[in-house]
Amino acid sequence: MIGRRQQVALALTAVLAAGAACQNQNREPGTQGHAAPAPSGGFTLVASGDVLPHTSVIERASFDAGGSGYDFRPMLAGVQPVVAHADLALCHMETVYGADGDYSGYPVFKSPPEVAGALVATGYDGCSTASNHALDDGAEGIRRTLDAMDKAGLRHSGTARSEAEARSVKLFRAGGAKVAHLSYTFGTNDNPLPDGQPWAVNLIDPDRMIADARAARQGGADVVVVSVHWGTEWQDEPDRLQLGLAQQLTASASANRPDIDLVLGTHAHVPQAYEKVNGTWVVYGMGDQIAGEMYNAEGAQDPRGNQSTLGRFTFDPPARKGEPWRVTRAEFVPQVYDLDAGRVVNLNRAIAQGAGLEGVRDRIRDVVLSRGAAQDGLVMGE
Repeated sequence: MIGRRQQVALALTAVLAAGAACQNQNREPGTQGHAAPAPSGGFTLVASGDVLPHTSVIERASFDAGGSGYDFRPMLAGVQPVVAHADLALCHMETVYGADGDYSGYPVFKSPPEVAGALVATGYDGCSTASNHALDDGAEGIRRTLDAMDKAGLRHSGTARSEAEARSVKLFRAGGAKVAHLSYTFGTNDNPLPDGQPWAVNLIDPDRMIADARAARQGGADVVVVSVHWGTEWQDEPDRLQLGLAQQLTASASANRPDIDLVLGTHAHVPQAYEKVNGTWVVYGMGDQIAGEMYNAEGAQDPRGNQSTLGRFTFDPPARKGEPWRVTRAEFVPQVYDLDAGRVVNLNRAIAQGAGLEGVRDRIRDVVLSRGAAQDGLVMGE
């Protein structure tokens, strides 16, 4: 007789195998399920939480590569249809990359650079990189990471190899819009900024963040998205810093339009609420998209550390010149990193195929909607 967790793992394995088998059959590039297409000129943006490869995750990628190198693509295949369908998809790369087999998990992370190629293959266009682990290997770790991302075609924001790079505006084309992506972190685990490189990691500073958003707008951005690594680990509710900073960022406006159009939060290891603040959507925390077995502040293994959401926002173009782009549809997709299978799972699809994870999905839903987002139109997507 097998236990409940093993039953769930077997069901998930069947779901993942079926998804992999049919993923590229009878599907035009960029189509998925029941997701509605963006209106003419508009675009959809998908964002996800922390990619945090612990040692067990690295070992899984080695196994999936057949022992020769590291393959993270199977790990992400379950959410590839949602990610690839978006006009713009943003991830959060919490760790820096190692080289020549020098890879490690907690507490000093150095991930295989192959993860960047897997994120691109999944459909991600760029990642935020400002995090508390951004200086785990000093300036060299940042350089190695951004070099690998460049090679893979994965754009990045939040850390830099030069002052010029730090000051540059990162613009994506999505539908008829130019979208700027900015990224900041609360700190770097007491690792000091490299000598002579105060620009190496973007740190949270409300005045600077607003100034950067305005500079991005002046640089041609129609939409400004800000990723923030913040919050209290293992706390479902946003903390005082998150609530206060969200108010400051979303209240800032120039020429009758908000300076920041969307705020995406990471770091807390657990899904947190979505909320419309001053008319702008804020995701306080998306949770860990990829992570090994997680232990909370009491030292207990905590399954919430492998739960997360994908945020999906549909932007419509302004009706008149000078008006802001607006989010006309806001969705969240609950997901979990299955430790036994070593796969990211779209919970709604897994449940539809009999995986029996309604309780996990419902807990994520309740947290996401805990600050009244449903009244402002947030829905659970597929």
